[in-house]
Amino acid sequence: MDPMVAVRGLCKAFGAIRAVDDITFEVRRGEVLGFLGPNGAGKSTTMKMITGFLTPSAGSASICGHDVAAEPVKAKARIG
Repeated sequence: MDPMVAVRGLCKAFGAIRAVDDITFEVRRGEVLGFLGPNGAGKSTTMKMITGFLTPSAGSASICGHDVAAEPVKAKARIG
């Protein structure tokens, strides 16, 4: 079964600042995931990339098999 959320090598840089650096994880149906970390750790930036509101510098994210960058409407329709 495909993961509900799949993140592969996700990175985001703002100039010389690397807010997210090579995150990879999967969340399958029935699993619970918590994003924990101090202020400035990249939690919000990661969520913005996963939901399609921010373009990653590198890597990819998919929701229920729909790539967020290639199929944004289908991916966003599965978030809720």
